[in-house]
Amino acid sequence: MSAEPLVGIVLVSHSKEVAESVAVLATGLAAGGATALVATAGGGPDGGLGTTPDLIVTAARTVDRGAGVAILVDLGSSVLSVKSLLLDEELPEGSRLVDAPFLEGAVAAVVTASAGAPLDAVATAAEEAYAYRKV
Repeated sequence: MSAEPLVGIVLVSHSKEVAESVAVLATGLAAGGATALVATAGGGPDGGLGTTPDLIVTAARTVDRGAGVAILVDLGSSVLSVKSLLLDEELPEGSRLVDAPFLEGAVAAVVTASAGAPLDAVATAAEEAYAYRKV
């Protein structure tokens, strides 16, 4: 296991259950050694569908260990929420919105971060998930 801190991962979804399920799958597939910290920010302030900036900030702070935070999002307003938080400098230094498919990107990000890769490599691995072919 590396003595260096691992990149943290935040999964932002309009659904709390979707974010948590993707986190379980991604961390389960990365098992076998140290696993990067993963936090979720899902659902609106009333517990229904939506995104909540406060949950995103809390999640990012929870996984930040100084190596950077890769933030993956599902749909439109979650992108806007994260972009706004980054612009307003409300997220930990080194936080990055990653343009990746939510499920496949999350798995790639968690596996790569768990291997001790830096933030650039974690982001690249997640982004490359757009090219995953299923047939």
